[in-house]
Amino acid sequence: MAWRTRFAPAPTGYLHLGHIVNAIHVWGIARAFGGEVLLRIEDHDRTRCRREYEDALLDDLDWLGFVPDIGRTDSFRAAPHGQPHPQRQSENEARYAAVLAALSARDLTYVCTCTRRDVARHVPHAAGEEPRYPGTCRDARHTAGESLARRVRMVDGVIPFDDRRLGPMRQSPAAQCGDLLVRDRHGQWTYQFAVVVDDMAHDIDVVIRGEDLLASTGRQLRLAALLGRERPLQWWHHPLLVHADGRKLSKANHDTSIRERRAAGAYAEALLGEAAFLAGLLPAARDLSIDELPALFR
Repeated sequence: MAWRTRFAPAPTGYLHLGHIVNAIHVWGIARAFGGEVLLRIEDHDRTRCRREYEDALLDDLDWLGFVPDIGRTDSFRAAPHGQPHPQRQSENEARYAAVLAALSARDLTYVCTCTRRDVARHVPHAAGEEPRYPGTCRDARHTAGESLARRVRMVDGVIPFDDRRLGPMRQSPAAQCGDLLVRDRHGQWTYQFAVVVDDMAHDIDVVIRGEDLLASTGRQLRLAALLGRERPLQWWHHPLLVHADGRKLSKANHDTSIRERRAAGAYAEALLGEAAFLAGLLPAARDLSIDELPALFR
């Protein structure tokens, strides 16, 4: 059986070159080493995700030539919002609720009334540094009616793992982030929780993603262990595209989208080659076809 990875964009804006870099790694590595690609729409954040962005990213993937093996783009178009789709997070509330209930039955979760501002205000941290949740509500025994937010207890200890690109890693989730928020006070599932549950449900073997998510790995492995994951999970964290000042390309910074580049006359092979060059996968920018991606990683 082929191993499986996934491409999992969040429809909070239009895709840009940074997303193409991730897709090149995902499809290129999968095709080079006999894997398959699952497409997942990570729209757990109901305040920021938009259907128009989902429609646009599906269109961009088709235009660029990235064809998933599981979760074809047409399958999302055929399942409008409100209708079940196994790879659209907003349609899988029951899956997350069942996992949370199972954790709660083992006394591994608790109600948290702290806001993000509360944590940032009371926990000293440098600008841009992740504040560690200090466990304010861990033993408070708040009732379910006081808040929809839930945290999972992170026990002390080191989580070792190997990154296929960066080598051996060691992280201490309890020291990094403290007890993990899995549902916020608005009742929305967090990225850290939803991605672990989905990677188990979707039989993901290899996670290929940007280095900005490297720090999440240990806590996700800890949570997966609590959920009983037995199937080994491998990791490949690739470099990000950044501006000259070091800022990563992002939708929040309004970086030029694929949609805009297309409207300006760009063609798919040119954008693929540009992204591969900026990612250090080509010595110079040139037209690059989808069929050439595996050779970049062999």
